[in-house]
Amino acid sequence: MTETRQVTTQPEDIRAVPVRHYGRWIAGVVILFLAAIVVRSVVTNANMQWDVVGDYLFDDRILRGLQNTLILTVISMLIGVVGGVVLAVMRLSPNPLAAGAAATYIWLFRGTPLITQLVFWNFLALFYPRLGLGVPFGPEFVSWDTNSLISPFTAALLGLGLNEAAYMAEIVRGGILSVDAGQLEAASALGMSRAKTLRRIVLPQAMRVIIPPTGNETIAMLKTTSLVVTIGYFELMTSAQQIYAQNYRIAPLLIVAALWYLFMTSILTLVQMQIERRFSRGSSRQVVERTTWASRLLGFRFGNRGDGGGAAR
Repeated sequence: MTETRQVTTQPEDIRAVPVRHYGRWIAGVVILFLAAIVVRSVVTNANMQWDVVGDYLFDDRILRGLQNTLILTVISMLIGVVGGVVLAVMRLSPNPLAAGAAATYIWLFRGTPLITQLVFWNFLALFYPRLGLGVPFGPEFVSWDTNSLISPFTAALLGLGLNEAAYMAEIVRGGILSVDAGQLEAASALGMSRAKTLRRIVLPQAMRVIIPPTGNETIAMLKTTSLVVTIGYFELMTSAQQIYAQNYRIAPLLIVAALWYLFMTSILTLVQMQIERRFSRGSSRQVVERTTWASRLLGFRFGNRGDGGGAAR
């Protein structure tokens, strides 16, 4: 009898070798070299007057202007977000009058420069010396002097907030339209009203689309508040201008304002990342989870974890 032997061979383990991206490394070295040159030039430049920057970085007038800038940003964004939601719902309404009114508002406020709107609200008394409440085409119950009612702070809020509402309306409308139509049909089949469907079904799902551009609009609003200098309201740039108008230290005072803007922008970027991460829970694409702080600020992602950039050898 012949004994048959069956020889089994164990397959060799496959060792994955990451793809070597030499171009990335070369580009990184070049960028770091150029960045080192720029940083050294800025730090060692005597014309920057860094000692003066340090003296005025925490000056009371600068901090007071920064406080007013933050107040303007927060309140203007609240007006813009609430107004944007209302306008977006009106724009999508089957009522042609509501949709037409919202479209006209968006056309008007997006079609005119923001600085023009700020000046218009500040000098509203030229067109309406008095503002009042009463019956249309009838008696007037109460009225106010427009110059007393519309202060520079109020004019700044009206200009920034109402302008932002026009842009937020398109952002919210895009988020609502991104929700699958089947969600609306299912809600309608359950007997939910239009308002309840919007509040419970549509907006929670649309937030993933709405949050990122809203964060960008907030960061932009922080810097756009500098335009209120045209109507004489005291904010960060106004405070810096008033100081260098007295001591003629223009460059260091502008650097002070720029440093505070960069600091606040960085804080808002971190807040935006946390909000996006919260609303991205359960998403099939966890892009936000892999995004680092440096990538959001610098637009560069370090490392190749999870990018599938390996090759088998």
